[in-house]
Amino acid sequence: MKLIEATEKDIPLIQDLARRSWESAYVGIISDEQINYMLGEMYSTEEISKHLESPSYHYYLILDENNNSFEGFIGYEHGYEEGTTKLHRIYLVPESKGKGFGKGALDFLKQKLSENNDSRIILNVNKENNAKKFYESQGFRVYNEVVLDIGNGFVMDDYQMEYLIHI
Repeated sequence: MKLIEATEKDIPLIQDLARRSWESAYVGIISDEQINYMLGEMYSTEEISKHLESPSYHYYLILDENNNSFEGFIGYEHGYEEGTTKLHRIYLVPESKGKGFGKGALDFLKQKLSENNDSRIILNVNKENNAKKFYESQGFRVYNEVVLDIGNGFVMDDYQMEYLIHI
């Protein structure tokens, strides 16, 4: 597994990986209408470009070196809050789940924390998403619950989770 920093030319790949992942991860949790709305808002070329232009926001593509295929991506932001990195997105295509790519990407992010003087990672996960168990297995814990109005009559009903680096 190798993580490759994404650039503007990778936006279509990120969009494709997001759609493939979401169509598997969120079916039965949120409606197809909400999936399409969120993908359109959160993964528009303009939105991803804005992220890539920010010096504190990073996207990395997850490459399976054995198959020379991209299996997913991670997007995170250092300094989101004091001493805190926010994991905004980590998604894997369905056929690559359970192969260590998610753990590898989180381990990579944990290493990046100290380089940026952050000691905490936070993330949101849908209350119905099985990924919560994965995050717990990687040392994250729930610290809050939120219902966020995201527009167009849709909400995100999430747990907020955190991982603390023990210094």
